[in-house]
Amino acid sequence: MPTITIRTPELPVPRRRAVALRLTRWLTAQGVQAGHVVVRFEPTEDGTVFSGGMPVEALPDETDGSGPRHASVTVCVGPDRDDVFRDGLARCITEALGADARTPFCYLEFRPTSPSDVYLGAGERLRRADGTAVRPEPAAV
Repeated sequence: MPTITIRTPELPVPRRRAVALRLTRWLTAQGVQAGHVVVRFEPTEDGTVFSGGMPVEALPDETDGSGPRHASVTVCVGPDRDDVFRDGLARCITEALGADARTPFCYLEFRPTSPSDVYLGAGERLRRADGTAVRPEPAAV
């Protein structure tokens, strides 16, 4: 269940949807079920991201406005995903965001996450992403 958290200055909803759709299409082409792709956007405010002690807003900006001024991305994927997969996904993410060599700050981190460490809930049901059902708590006596 790839989970991608994207932190950038506020992006309009159509732009977020386009990014999420592009990432979902890339991942499904790699064999991931579309319903297992989670893309979360967390807008950042000025003065909340620093690089070298300076707010990223102070870094030289050569962008043409088509991409974000800065982006921090965390990607949780299974530990079995190889370098080719991670490199391709990193490229897809930066391209979808419009981040390139002119983007003053772009940070992308992969966190290998075992499906047995991911819990999914719906209503009163809770299960692990590896398909293991969570045992109910014993009844109180």
